[in-house]
Amino acid sequence: MQILTVDVGTGTQDVFLFRPGLSLENGLKLVMPSPTMILRQRIQQATARRESVLLTGVTMGGGPSAWAAEAHRRAGLPLYATPQAARTFNDDLDWIRHEMGVVIVSDDEAAQLRGVTRLVMKDFDYDNLAHAFAAFGLDLRPTAVAVAVFDHGAAPPGVSDRTFRFDYLEARIRQANRLSSFAYRSAGVPPFLTRLQAVVDSAESVGPLIVMDTAPAAILGAGLDPAVKARPRRVMVNVGNFHTLAFRLGPVGVEAVFEHHTGELTTAKLETFLEQLAASTITRQAVFDDMGHGALVFDPTPLSLDDGPFGIVVTGPRREKLARSRLRPYFAVPAGDMMSAGCFGLLLATADLLPETAEAIRSSVAGRDDATPPWEA
Repeated sequence: MQILTVDVGTGTQDVFLFRPGLSLENGLKLVMPSPTMILRQRIQQATARRESVLLTGVTMGGGPSAWAAEAHRRAGLPLYATPQAARTFNDDLDWIRHEMGVVIVSDDEAAQLRGVTRLVMKDFDYDNLAHAFAAFGLDLRPTAVAVAVFDHGAAPPGVSDRTFRFDYLEARIRQANRLSSFAYRSAGVPPFLTRLQAVVDSAESVGPLIVMDTAPAAILGAGLDPAVKARPRRVMVNVGNFHTLAFRLGPVGVEAVFEHHTGELTTAKLETFLEQLAASTITRQAVFDDMGHGALVFDPTPLSLDDGPFGIVVTGPRREKLARSRLRPYFAVPAGDMMSAGCFGLLLATADLLPETAEAIRSSVAGRDDATPPWEA
């Protein structure tokens, strides 16, 4: 059995290959540039060569790739995109046409274009990963694949993206109060989660597929740190490159949650929101008015942060925002590796959604003493 997990962020894509009988510490890992960073570089190269660019494929993570696309247009160079690819930049195709100057073309029109640099957009590239593992002598034949991406969701016209995203978080928690509720089997992805669905479309031939939101995956994986597991109630925060998501967790699941934009948060502001999350005094309106997504308290029982450094647990690529925090947070290192927290969370979600994998995954996660040495696996 192999289970391939891929956590796709803004800066990196983090890859972990699970094989039964091996401890998590002995799993095979890659930390490589994210797909949006790779696309950014390719667009910049085309811009430097003064070439027209055609973007095809599916909706993927934006950010760096969108900034490169805008710079390409500011340089006076043509940029074409098929509808699915263009929605990487905005769900509103008219906005992309008028504000970015992108020419939207059908698949048939794209096939007829000549003299353009063709770039395929997708968050998950199985062939590239298979070639990477093959270069080191490993034949990638996964029993299952699990991929995490951040998905804002496609809000209906006139509905705030921030409101729509937070309404979704609330609905999932109320439906099933566990972090793995943010994971789906490929056939069960809601249609409004267009980026998750695009991953499904990019991975049709790889077998059973699990897709999940990145921040819950990272927090779920960070909980494997023994020091974190020993704390029955805690605040866990993933400080991502673009978004910061925090849960207050207890014996019955999610007690409270808030989400904000990382770029809007100073250390002091983040500390205040985390204190309010612990105290159950945080409000949705206050976070929304501060340009965040929102906050909700499901259990009003306050959590004291005065009992040592494990009341607040931190993970994520921008965790340095809390490096010298007065709250004395604990920086989680599940299986000794913060960068793989999202992959470990994907693995736990896979155990929940694919029962046939559960025993092998939970055995390795539990750290059995009889785990096979890697040279015998």
